[in-house]
Amino acid sequence: MDELPERIRIKDIARLADVSVGTVDRVIHGRSGVSEKSKKRVEEILEQLNYQPNMYASALASNKKYLFVSLLPQHVEGEYWTAVEKGITDAVAAFSDFNISIKMCYYDAYDYTSFTSAGNAIIAEHPDGVIVSPTIPQITRNFTDHLNEFSIPYIFIDSNIPDLHPLAFYGQNSERSGYFAAKMLMLMSDKADEIVIFRQIKEGIIGSNQQENRDKGFRIYMKEHFPSCRITELNLHPKYPIEDEQLLDAYFAEHPEVTCGITFNSKVHIIGEYLEKRGIKEFNLVGYDLLKRNVTCLKNGSVSMLIAQQPEIQGYNGIKALCDQLIFKKEINCINYMPIDLLTVETVDFYLDFQK
Repeated sequence: MDELPERIRIKDIARLADVSVGTVDRVIHGRSGVSEKSKKRVEEILEQLNYQPNMYASALASNKKYLFVSLLPQHVEGEYWTAVEKGITDAVAAFSDFNISIKMCYYDAYDYTSFTSAGNAIIAEHPDGVIVSPTIPQITRNFTDHLNEFSIPYIFIDSNIPDLHPLAFYGQNSERSGYFAAKMLMLMSDKADEIVIFRQIKEGIIGSNQQENRDKGFRIYMKEHFPSCRITELNLHPKYPIEDEQLLDAYFAEHPEVTCGITFNSKVHIIGEYLEKRGIKEFNLVGYDLLKRNVTCLKNGSVSMLIAQQPEIQGYNGIKALCDQLIFKKEINCINYMPIDLLTVETVDFYLDFQK
């Protein structure tokens, strides 16, 4: 074989295979218009040279445009999903050279028909890839079956349904997170006799697979280590917060001895702010996510600990995975668990500063 330069170019392969540069390019990128003889010859040369195409340069040279769609629960500015969206938009900006765009779609987490309607609208768009926070498995499956039918890759974030085989998942191991939360709460509360779980629920719908899995892990730990501890529940309404004070007043009037509790959603500030307003200080409360109001409660002492899960990174990596799969032809790691970060008033500022 003729002496070759250190960096193999397409024109070097074309010369060795005695074909045109265009023919080599079509073979490398799997396009049609090449005779079987020429294709075989080029593939032989590629194998001999162990040639790895520069997908980054090829993608830059391509004029193909990619439409990605995200399907997230409805929310207002400052809530948990705001951080996920920021990660998504940051990634779209970072990969903007490759002609990618994002369309944000939403569903009501407490209304399964809302997810179905939003999913149908997304299918009609024929996007190149989808990022979705799934709802219950049977409803999500209807959506992913349609995506599979059109060979549209999809990423799950926040919660996973492994049986639906997403391209990738980014989020915590929710069950282990709940297990860990129970351990921390019991250490902090000196082995309490009774614990309250604060839930946001509407007509039996909790609104998140992740919350249900955290609850499951929490109860597994308690059954294993503190089977005699009584676990009570207080259901708060997700859409009528004005009623929360009345519900909390009634609960604490009936359970004056309860001194510790937990919520598995991102709105622990509802309970923390209530405790502050009522002057209740000797209460150990654990919650999730670094919402501004949650952090304020942590610093005020009405929330004892927060468990963080880096939602911006989940959103960013979801877009990155779609780019790696569709544009750069890379293999994607399917399960990507986020750290289970436990934060207290002494550590939260360092964590927030580091994330900046």
